[in-house]
Amino acid sequence: MKPPLLVLIHLSEESTATIAAHYDILYAPDRQRRDEMIAGPARKVAVVLTNGSTGLTAEEMRALPHLQLVCTLGAGFENVDVAHAEAHGIEIATGAGTNEDCVADHALGLLLAILRNIPVLDRYTRDGGWRETIPLQPQLAGKRVGIVGMGNIGKKIARRAAAFDAEIAYCNRKKRDDVDYHYFPDVAQLAGWADCLIVAAPGGAQTRHLINARVLEELGPQGYLVNIGRGSIVDTDALGAALSSGRLAGAGLDVYEGEPQPPAALIALPNVVLTPHIAGWSPEAIRASVTQFLRNCEEHFAAAEPVLRA
Repeated sequence: MKPPLLVLIHLSEESTATIAAHYDILYAPDRQRRDEMIAGPARKVAVVLTNGSTGLTAEEMRALPHLQLVCTLGAGFENVDVAHAEAHGIEIATGAGTNEDCVADHALGLLLAILRNIPVLDRYTRDGGWRETIPLQPQLAGKRVGIVGMGNIGKKIARRAAAFDAEIAYCNRKKRDDVDYHYFPDVAQLAGWADCLIVAAPGGAQTRHLINARVLEELGPQGYLVNIGRGSIVDTDALGAALSSGRLAGAGLDVYEGEPQPPAALIALPNVVLTPHIAGWSPEAIRASVTQFLRNCEEHFAAAEPVLRA
């Protein structure tokens, strides 16, 4: 008999089939089914599969007396109660490293889309417009690109932007010894230097509204913001005010406050490109994440080397 597994996130048919070969899936990707499962059928599970946005609370962990392992599909774990898990001997494992290339690709896609105004130009062209009657759009080559968060994803974004002949600098919790890009200890200083600011930092209390009105003011009316980190990092009201007043040129967001609802302050603005928190999703990345999840479970229950910990 296969062991039960509580799944709190949406899975594709392919991912479901792969995981179902090893586990009896208790599928609860919405609040109603989640509450019902945790209150009854899932009480015997030893493993929960979630992600950083969906998370798992201390109260929910207490309702699962046999819980040993919480896995996130992807690198994030900001809404998993790590303190409670550690206090009760519950392992946390992530899919860090499985979707980094996909996220970095998407970050550059958003930057190019907003810098070159591609969505607006697409609609304009379909309506019969032609180039002589529209403003010229800036190029990425020669621009200064500041990256907030120089982890593995930040480094991959930097390499991609450098391939466009952009100048790179970054802000991080501390200076890194493994990159040669210029380091700014303060995000507002980085924004003042940059033409384009890409947010690739983790979520959580420490980074909440790190990109605020002051940072956007430093980035300025010719500046562009991209966020593929977490929605909580950017102050949505401050961003909307800067974009609508012309104090910021444009923004490309894959993540935003209030997900899954799109930010009301931004959806009507023509200088914003929005995608539905999908930067880390590709067939290749999801397959790698599922494989990593199964490997994390195997290593945990085999009491092998510690898996990726939060």
